[in-house]
Amino acid sequence: MFKSFLRISAIALMFAQAHATQIQFAPETFTIIGGIQDTQVASSARPSILPNQISNDDVSGPDRAIINFDTTLTPGSILVRTAERKLYFILPNGQAIMYRVGVGREGFSWSGRNEISRKAVWPKWTPPKVMIKREAERGHIIPEFMEGGANNPLGARALYIGGTDFRIHGTTQPWSIGHAVSSGCIRMLNEHVIDLYDRVKLGAKVVVE
Repeated sequence: MFKSFLRISAIALMFAQAHATQIQFAPETFTIIGGIQDTQVASSARPSILPNQISNDDVSGPDRAIINFDTTLTPGSILVRTAERKLYFILPNGQAIMYRVGVGREGFSWSGRNEISRKAVWPKWTPPKVMIKREAERGHIIPEFMEGGANNPLGARALYIGGTDFRIHGTTQPWSIGHAVSSGCIRMLNEHVIDLYDRVKLGAKVVVE
């Protein structure tokens, strides 16, 4: 009996060794999360939620929801209500998608009308010289240029507003959403800005109030 058990165990071990090399992993199915210093690797990192994984059924919750919305803006337009810290993407039939956002801190908030002039995936960041100087005076050293990627403050996507320095973009600081902390740009969670990016067309009207 014992010898039979040993023979069966040996056969099972040989079978496992013969098939061990057949196990393969597809790198594209994995998400790289945080701690990335190499911008070449970071720029190819996938976001936690891909555009084709987001449906209208997913647009529900305290930070994003389809709501009834009365406005004169045409469908496809963007409305940002700074005091509410919310962005509305206007849908047909009296509806909109509401996203909770981060807005400009005191002294950096603004209002006006413009349009989306450019869209970027994993955008590069060239901060204005005045920002570099201002942050240095506060003891914060920021680079003159940063490649797009998981460590870039602009996050996974950016929607550029006219010819201004303002953008609607993702963030590396999800805790800042719902607060007034930026230098004037509108911040969104990365999964939300990916969703918005896929919906917004170039030339879409942007109203900030």
